[in-house]
Amino acid sequence: MDQHTSDIVDYYTVRYREDLRLSARPQARLEWIRTIELLRDLLPGPGARVLDIGGGTGEYARALVDAGHQVRLVDLVPSHVAQARAGQPPVEAEVGDARALPDADGVYDAALLLGPLYHLVRRVDRLQALREAVRVTRPGGHVVAAVISRFAGPLDFAATGRLDRRLLDEARALLTDGVNDARIGFTHAYFHRIEEITDECSAAGLTDVVVHGVEGPAWTAAEAAVGGPAPDTVFAAALELARLYSSEPALISSSAHLLAAGRVPLP
Repeated sequence: MDQHTSDIVDYYTVRYREDLRLSARPQARLEWIRTIELLRDLLPGPGARVLDIGGGTGEYARALVDAGHQVRLVDLVPSHVAQARAGQPPVEAEVGDARALPDADGVYDAALLLGPLYHLVRRVDRLQALREAVRVTRPGGHVVAAVISRFAGPLDFAATGRLDRRLLDEARALLTDGVNDARIGFTHAYFHRIEEITDECSAAGLTDVVVHGVEGPAWTAAEAAVGGPAPDTVFAAALELARLYSSEPALISSSAHLLAAGRVPLP
């Protein structure tokens, strides 16, 4: 395990509770609701074999099991795998790297990458992870990959009153290289533009690639409304706009997360 990988495992083992993330802030709740809705639309019907690559503690995997899918989870962090196995319903899970999956070719109807691409700073590694997802998915099946928008961090800092001069300088640097500075929060990460994730999916062999904005353009309003007179009303409006503008080209990148879906080509 290289230092970069070791730092990510340490971050999620010691410093961050991934199992609590999706029920916390308005942005995270929007992410949860809209990702579930998008997966419902993108994945085959109940009974599909789904590989959840980098599936964390199994929150999405359990929702898919409840929906009738056959789900297996692979994650880099041993404590995540233990939590996925111990949850209800339990999820079949093992420790593994998205860049070198232990599964045979073409055994899944769909593969999910809802986290690994955040943490693969080098394009060559992201392409390797995407190609592995393509390899284990049957021809005609779908690969669905989440990335963090290039603009997510600065928009978050602005919405929550934390955008100071130092963070504005970081926002300016992100415009050029997309690499998160782990010293100001989060861990080693890469933030995408729409054209980058589209290109990476195509380069990995996927066809018919479509990118959705997950939280929609009003997620920052929902964050800013916390503690105000009408947070639930603002959240409900943000959710409706996320649904309405999911694939509107002019607004996709205003979401905190982008969800790219492509098809493994038929022979």
